[in-house]
Amino acid sequence: MSDPTPVIDDLREESEELDRLVAGLSPQRWALATPAPGWTVAHQIAHLTWTDRAALVAVTDADGFRALVERALAAPHTFVDEGAEEQARLTPAELLTRWREGRAALEKALREAPSGARFPWYGPRMSAASMATARLMETWAHGLDVADTIGVMRPPTDRLRHVARLGVRTRDFAFGVHGLTPPADPFRVELVAPGGGEPWVHGPEDAPQRVTGPALDFCLLVTQRAHRADLALTAEGPDADRWLDIAQAFAGPPGDGRTPKGDTAR
Repeated sequence: MSDPTPVIDDLREESEELDRLVAGLSPQRWALATPAPGWTVAHQIAHLTWTDRAALVAVTDADGFRALVERALAAPHTFVDEGAEEQARLTPAELLTRWREGRAALEKALREAPSGARFPWYGPRMSAASMATARLMETWAHGLDVADTIGVMRPPTDRLRHVARLGVRTRDFAFGVHGLTPPADPFRVELVAPGGGEPWVHGPEDAPQRVTGPALDFCLLVTQRAHRADLALTAEGPDADRWLDIAQAFAGPPGDGRTPKGDTAR
């Protein structure tokens, strides 16, 4: 059974790194538009705050989470934006306080979760390790939007191994939400780790279909933070090639993704 401690530790580090990026920003910079249409820096942090709270409810209050799902089903295309918009109206200081308190409460709940427990979510049920992985993935992805907006380069870290693993595990989900039948056989995924070192490998060595390239690029792809055309990823096999067009590591309907750099026609 997977020990959630390492990924919870990495989630904390990822969150603290983003916290340091935004804590000193002026109110004007909190209001800057980010690459996500309609979202400012405040919306990005508000979304993380909202989702951390939803995760906490899922871990601690199954009935309460069912109520959250009912609200989502009533407005499937707008509930995420509505959740971000509500808290983005707070002052930066108030929003930071809520985010810090919420993620601390979630961390405590995940560390104290019974071994083997699985919790409801907007997609498949999750273990404590899976929940922490999903939160790390979102924190990293939305942190990228913030960093891009304020002109900060964030070097990739080995924490991306969790995002890459989630991207591989959500392969069949990505096919399913696009109305496609998932491939019957696993793919081989070989990724170059940040800074070199041993590659991150998933799937059988003799798999006829595979994906190779930098781990950072794969993580950018599955979080839909970059278009495939701008990434150094290679697919071998028709199903693997199709996957790189539709991959997503997040729950919910297919995202719009990002347009290729320099593409003004889309």
